[in-house]
Amino acid sequence: MKLTRERIVDAGMTTFAETGYHGLSMRRVAERLDTHAGSLYYHVKNKSELLALMADRVCRHAYDAGSAALAALPPEAAWQEEIEAQAAALRASLRQHPGGALLLAESPGALSHGGLSLMERFLRTLLDGGVPAEHIGIAADTLLSHVTGFVLQEQSEPRAPAVTAEIYADLRTRFPLVMGEMPRLSQDEKFRRSIRLLCSAFGNLTKSGLS
Repeated sequence: MKLTRERIVDAGMTTFAETGYHGLSMRRVAERLDTHAGSLYYHVKNKSELLALMADRVCRHAYDAGSAALAALPPEAAWQEEIEAQAAALRASLRQHPGGALLLAESPGALSHGGLSLMERFLRTLLDGGVPAEHIGIAADTLLSHVTGFVLQEQSEPRAPAVTAEIYADLRTRFPLVMGEMPRLSQDEKFRRSIRLLCSAFGNLTKSGLS
């Protein structure tokens, strides 16, 4: 099969999902493609460019998915609903790409037009929603970090260990809030509520508030 930039990015994403930032190398990507590392350099200059291309793919996909989600909202939708739609689209995109969440978490310096577009739209939505300009940067960064971390946790969450009735009773006595009061929610519902909590906090900001 002909070697192309798209195939190299495909292999890079899969390799990154397995090895992380420090384990990713042009040699390993070449091995996955059953070729020599030298042949990759006709299409991708180095590891840094490969990381940028990988990040750009994930972010562009998320941006397009967010555009579709926003278009599906009613005209009277509040800014909080627009944020929720964008966050849900980003989460879905990260889950669809091998290593997508890990890529955004471990290589934030690999800026791309796709990533900048995502951030720009989050910033614009927050600003248009009335969040003071001095706070929108932290707010948008918090949203992106939360979504990325949420997906990382989803993809690495171990299976819950078996707990006997006796052990559960002991844990309930020692940790009543954790074992009794924390709601047992689906991941989708947990994600929706977490984004709404963040939006509620952002909505409470005023120019005379946090500095």
